[in-house]
Amino acid sequence: MTGRSLAGQLLVAAPSLAEGPFARSVVVLLDHDEDGALGVIVNRPTEVDVADVLPDWQPLATGPGVVFQGGPVALDSALALAAVPGTEEPPGLRRVVGGLGLVDLDAEPALLAPRLGRLRVFAGYAGWSPGQLEEEVASGAWYVVAAEPGDVFSDAPAGLWRRVLRRQPGDLALLSTYPEDPSLN
Repeated sequence: MTGRSLAGQLLVAAPSLAEGPFARSVVVLLDHDEDGALGVIVNRPTEVDVADVLPDWQPLATGPGVVFQGGPVALDSALALAAVPGTEEPPGLRRVVGGLGLVDLDAEPALLAPRLGRLRVFAGYAGWSPGQLEEEVASGAWYVVAAEPGDVFSDAPAGLWRRVLRRQPGDLALLSTYPEDPSLN
C-alpha cells in the first residue's frame, strides 16, 4: 500500500468493468492497509429477505430489508454494517470510520438495537491482495470518491452508481450518463 488508507471511501466501477460482479458497482472500503483491502458492494440487493437468513436481525434491517450481495468472495458468509451515532464503540460493533460500523452478527440484536441507526446485511465481500487495488485504480478500473452518509444505506440502491458519479466534479459527472450497453447508442 502506498499513501493513506482508503477505508471509508467509495470505489465506483469504471464503465470498462462492464461484466462480472463489479459491473456498475459501488463498493465501500472497510479495510485498506499493507495487507490489502476489503469492502462490500452496496448497490446489489438480492431477492433474499434478511428474515430468511438472520431472523433476529430483520427488525433492525434498513429497507428494502433484503440481503445485499457484498461481493464475489465467501457468498455463504454474512456481515452487517450499521450507522452508529456518537463516538462510543459498543460491544458487538467495530467502528470502521466515522459513523460506520461493522456489526458482530453473533451479538444479541436487542442489546445493540438502541445503539444503532440503519443496518444492512451483506452476503460475501470484495477483497484485494496487497497492491492489487492500487494497481486497479491506477489502470482506471475504479474511481475513488468520498462517501456521503446515505450511500451505504441508500433507499434506492439500483441508481446509486449514477448518483455517486453525477455528484462528482468534471468528467466523472459525465460518466453518469454512460449507457449500460454502449453498442445500442
